[in-house]
Amino acid sequence: MKIISRPRFCSSLLLICCIFNFVSCHQQPIADPNLAINGIPSSTRAHWMRIANQALSDLVSPCPFGAFGTAVVNHTAGDGFGDLVCIGANSIAATGNPSLHGEMAAINNCTTVLTDPEGPYKLTASQAQAAFTSLSLYTNAESCPMCASAIRWAGFKEYIYGTSIDTLIRRGWGQIRIGSIEVFEQSFDLANPTRLTGEVLTNETDPYFFWQYDPDYPCPKGCERQEGSCRSSV
Repeated sequence: MKIISRPRFCSSLLLICCIFNFVSCHQQPIADPNLAINGIPSSTRAHWMRIANQALSDLVSPCPFGAFGTAVVNHTAGDGFGDLVCIGANSIAATGNPSLHGEMAAINNCTTVLTDPEGPYKLTASQAQAAFTSLSLYTNAESCPMCASAIRWAGFKEYIYGTSIDTLIRRGWGQIRIGSIEVFEQSFDLANPTRLTGEVLTNETDPYFFWQYDPDYPCPKGCERQEGSCRSSV
């Protein structure tokens, strides 16, 4: 009988557990979203997460199928509550560009806002790139690996998400099963570390993602069921 060494057996067992539980083998705990991370109270975080949700209505509709909204905020301005720099929403359906997730759209929009010669900032390209290190990105669902990588490449000061990838998967969404924290763990060579805070205001972000594959789940506010989907009622 072949005897498997203890280290090899443990590694195999861990792999099996990861496969059957659909979790990342590298998953690490993150801070409680109700804490005042970087001196910013949870009530302020909740406000800006609501703005990320509101980006859907502002840019697309109250209930787009791909309901991924983003807000980019400057918490270094004023009293720390923050100033809104730009918003973004998933724009794949509108543009045909498969990379225009909410976060990518917001980064593009912010770049335009920051460098607009007629706008409030009037930054050069290099100044705009440096400005991202002072900004916080709020998105109503955890970023896919592409967007999480873009957040790290941009060097955002903070990244705050609502609904987790694990929750999206449980609700029927197809996802690349690499969490943001794993992307961040593998980005240690990059300058300008980004603080990650997850699952903020999930009681308000989750409903935007629960109706798509559950015909009995209520539509978001301002929408109603029509032909099996949620459509704006206003």
